[in-house]
Amino acid sequence: MNENERRVTERPLLTLTEVEALARNAHAAQTDKAGRPYTEHLLAVADGVRARGGDEEQIAAAWLHDSVEDDALSEDWLREAALSRRTKDIVLALTKRKDEPPEAYADRILATPGALLVKESDLAHNANPTRLAALDEFTRARLTQKYTKMRKLLGLPRP
Repeated sequence: MNENERRVTERPLLTLTEVEALARNAHAAQTDKAGRPYTEHLLAVADGVRARGGDEEQIAAAWLHDSVEDDALSEDWLREAALSRRTKDIVLALTKRKDEPPEAYADRILATPGALLVKESDLAHNANPTRLAALDEFTRARLTQKYTKMRKLLGLPRP
């Protein structure tokens, strides 16, 4: 291990409180498809991971799960962040890539330890009937089909 690697590994990891604050700040100006503050989704996913028995690394990943995909934080930032390797791997697994088929996305999630639980919580909140009810009929139908397909690809039961 060289000196630079030693310094990086010796840095204290961000606490969950710090990760939450960072995610809230990064997504502060963003809204969801229904016009609600996007941070409500991040909180719901983090709470869902916690309720499903997820550990701190998974909860941290839940707070950051859309940050790279939404350009709220860069992949370079993530690579250098004081986060565990596992948290970073989960965030990257959950980051959809341009023109990526859903099957490839699902395979990456399934191949990444800890990612499935975070994605399950994300899908549960995304498919929440109350949340979907705020959308127009076309968008609601399209998203319901998309989330159902992803649950099937991931081997998750119906909600």
